[in-house]
Amino acid sequence: MKKRFAAGVAAAALASAFGTAQAEPEAGAVRMSQVGFETQGPKTATVEDRASRPLPWRVVDRSGATVAQGSSKVFGQDAASGQAVHTVDFQSLQTDGEGYRLIVGSHESRPFSIQQHPHARLKYDALAYFYQNRAGVPILAAHVARPDLARAAGHPHEAATCFKGADTAGVVWPGCDYTLDVTGGWYDAGDHGKYVVNGGISVWMLLNAYERAMARKGPGADAFADGKASIPEAGNGVNDLLDEARYEIEFLLKMQIPDGVKAQVPVGAQTPGQPLTLTEIDAGGMVHHKVHDAQWTGIPLAPADDPQPRLLYPPSTGATLNLAAVGAQCARIWREIDPAFARQCLTASQRAFRAALRNRDVRAGEHFAGGGAYGDQDFSDEFYWATAELFATTRNPAYLTALKTSPYYLGGPISGRSATGDPGYSWTAALGSLTLATLPDALPADDLVTVRANIVAAAKSYVDAGYGQGYGLPVAGDRYEWGSNGALMSRAVVLGSAFDYTGDWNYRNAVIAALDYVLGRNPLDRSYVTGYGDRPFQNPHHRFWAHQADAAYPLPPAGALSGGPNNQAMIDDVAKTLVGKCAAQTCWADDINAYALNEVAINWNAPLVWVAAFIDDH
Repeated sequence: MKKRFAAGVAAAALASAFGTAQAEPEAGAVRMSQVGFETQGPKTATVEDRASRPLPWRVVDRSGATVAQGSSKVFGQDAASGQAVHTVDFQSLQTDGEGYRLIVGSHESRPFSIQQHPHARLKYDALAYFYQNRAGVPILAAHVARPDLARAAGHPHEAATCFKGADTAGVVWPGCDYTLDVTGGWYDAGDHGKYVVNGGISVWMLLNAYERAMARKGPGADAFADGKASIPEAGNGVNDLLDEARYEIEFLLKMQIPDGVKAQVPVGAQTPGQPLTLTEIDAGGMVHHKVHDAQWTGIPLAPADDPQPRLLYPPSTGATLNLAAVGAQCARIWREIDPAFARQCLTASQRAFRAALRNRDVRAGEHFAGGGAYGDQDFSDEFYWATAELFATTRNPAYLTALKTSPYYLGGPISGRSATGDPGYSWTAALGSLTLATLPDALPADDLVTVRANIVAAAKSYVDAGYGQGYGLPVAGDRYEWGSNGALMSRAVVLGSAFDYTGDWNYRNAVIAALDYVLGRNPLDRSYVTGYGDRPFQNPHHRFWAHQADAAYPLPPAGALSGGPNNQAMIDDVAKTLVGKCAAQTCWADDINAYALNEVAINWNAPLVWVAAFIDDH
């Protein structure tokens, strides 16, 4: 067994090093994290078996000696997975080692490890996702794991003007008489679009990970110290997490509209099924919603080979408030690091906030070819988020007064119109409360207690939901939306924050349960993180990491998170074949064409960075 296990690891390492598809073992009945377990942490597996009585289990070491044993807990039929399952808890085993196997009845797991920090590398690989999706600069061989991941700069001189003409719904947009240099930033997902509302929440998540680590003053404060990540900025004396976030912030700043500009935009709710009515506004200080290709491009396509014109799309209140929020966050973090940049961020933030107050309900046009819509119908949550960030940075009491008028003030993630609390590009109120709760000196003492208590209450509901799941993840029900894995990681951020406030290990254990799920403890026995585990997904919907479509293109690097199961919007050609044939957690395919199931995106990888850094900080 020892020799077979070592050979398997070597083969996987060679496959990764040379960028060839990894031959994977068959799915097994014993599902657990494929990365391993913490020495003192929770250790839980789910076993698919219809037995109505507990099954005997034992863990054996590399020599075959039994080191732990017990009986499974019968869970029974699990709605989300569509399977009859048992759970096995072997947390009592706390001896570091490799090559352990869990044997449950007639089922046997693949070898697994127990170590102090099994997730230590994940935070760096998850962060590397962002460097490798930078626009405007070449991706250098010196900063990637394999030579085939290096590429020429995509869109290195991106001077774009506004969309002009008829959209796909026939609405005629007048365009504009200026161009903006919007070179840089991150490609959003599988396409080459760059979207402010997704960029904003992704930057916030990275910067919150930094602020959380600084506030805690634990070992995580040095996790991304200068030189810890492989990026061109390493060696500049600045935390690498901040360097990566700044690359996107500088792009967001470029998307702001000059003063004096008038724009024709849709304002407020409009009659469904009718062409949009456009209204002229003073757009100075507003922010363009996105920049992307005039038409959709195909797969595969290296960014440098993109033949389509690049266009700016009309401003929105949502995009404008994203810049207001992230600009304020930037201003306080860079205040001592780079005062000039901090002032630039705060000036842009306050300009954006004033513009949003002037134009409170400008909605994004949703009928443009070449990119995603990222629409929103309610900006009250973005106003709360931006106001919270501006207050946290400036401590101006006028912002606190405004905050107190919001229905979300001091609210936890599950408040107002959010049914789940999972932060996303169209639901950002939770970010404001998390900022106020992270910075211990921002609020009056009683208000700090309240906002933290509301966040903890949401976290408790997530923990309780996990008890009703055969695979233990802190999610209730069997509705899995587009990007369910990213939503789960965002939920884990709330759970991790609750642990920081309370020290209650139930919350940290729930973070582990969420991470275990994406790393293999799921009904498909699949790691949803590239390069991690025995059965990692390998074929994301991505124009450059497109080896499945063309062997001349690379497989993905390690550390990218698949969007995950989706039984609510099964709109691509692969997903359509699964409609009516899959339980919620099994509506997924490792296929480059399955964009509704297997795309990758910055807003899903950003909370993965947060969670991996959190887990390794204790």
